[in-house]
Amino acid sequence: MAHIIEIPVYPIDELSPEARDRARNWYRTDAVPEDWYDTVLDDFAAICGLLGIRLRTRRVPLFGGGYRDAPCIWFSGFASQGDGACFEGDYAYMPQAVARIRRHAPDACDLHDVAARLQDIQRRNFYQLVGNIRHKGRYYHEYSMEISVDRDAANAQPPSPDAEAAVDKALRDLARWLYRQLEAEYDYLTSDAAVDETLAASAFTFTADGVRFG
Repeated sequence: MAHIIEIPVYPIDELSPEARDRARNWYRTDAVPEDWYDTVLDDFAAICGLLGIRLRTRRVPLFGGGYRDAPCIWFSGFASQGDGACFEGDYAYMPQAVARIRRHAPDACDLHDVAARLQDIQRRNFYQLVGNIRHKGRYYHEYSMEISVDRDAANAQPPSPDAEAAVDKALRDLARWLYRQLEAEYDYLTSDAAVDETLAASAFTFTADGVRFG
């Protein structure tokens, strides 16, 4: 014979501190949306375009069938040694990159510095430097990118002696900048305040000890 058992359930704001922590941990472990990073990657792709980086793309299958092209940007994080971000693409001089980056991200001083350094080394090479960025290995961080630099000059003039190192460092610093944006976004989305707001807005309920009920 079936029995009906009544269990009182509560929204997140009615739980005890200990139960609330358990409910938050459930969300962080099992319920953070898989696409939480999409806006960060979309912004990074736009920034790459402003800097003169044409990202490579890869085919990604869709749930309903078919494919879409996604930029070759990868990351791992955020608590293990070796975590980071990387990307693949081709780099060439982009006029007004510094001004455009400042307009796009006026408070991102590290990003402004990357743009300024790329413009400076391009100027010293008559704006002819081109770069190739490829991922290598099974890890995702700034040092998992192979970066080569050449000069697209009609007379086959080589790059200045400091060109490869300057472009290499700027592009790896760009990957580090991306990783910091991803980490900051994840930290915000999994903060106590943001989790509580999401749980309340989604009308999740929990038992008195913080176990998800519905």
